[in-house]
Amino acid sequence: MEPSTIWWVLAGITVAAELLIGSFYLLRLSLGMAAGAVAAQAGSPLTVQLVVAAVVGGAAVLLWRRLKQVRGAEPEAQSNPNVNLDIGALVSVEVWAPDGSTQVHYRGANWTAMHRPGVTSEPGEHRVVEVQGSRLVLEKT
Repeated sequence: MEPSTIWWVLAGITVAAELLIGSFYLLRLSLGMAAGAVAAQAGSPLTVQLVVAAVVGGAAVLLWRRLKQVRGAEPEAQSNPNVNLDIGALVSVEVWAPDGSTQVHYRGANWTAMHRPGVTSEPGEHRVVEVQGSRLVLEKT
């Protein structure tokens, strides 16, 4: 079997493993293996193939990690507007209960809502900042 074929098979196995795991790091390593396959097809010796695969895969992982650090961590799903389209919606609060909860009419239904911890309960317009189960977490606008 040709060395380039082995590299391509390894890259394919790594991509398949990535589909099962979902970490995105294995995709970067498979890029390195593909680079090793290209080096093998160019007729490079095994040591050059290994170095090319390691450098390309390692650089791809480091660049991906750096990109994630620059962008910052994604908020939790319950407060991420990219996951939950209710985040950022405006609701009107008429009265708060003594326990810090209220009932609001939102999307054609009554919802139980609560304010963020440490925030005073004031009537008026509020913004949804988080969804915890079937409860909306609000902050004053």
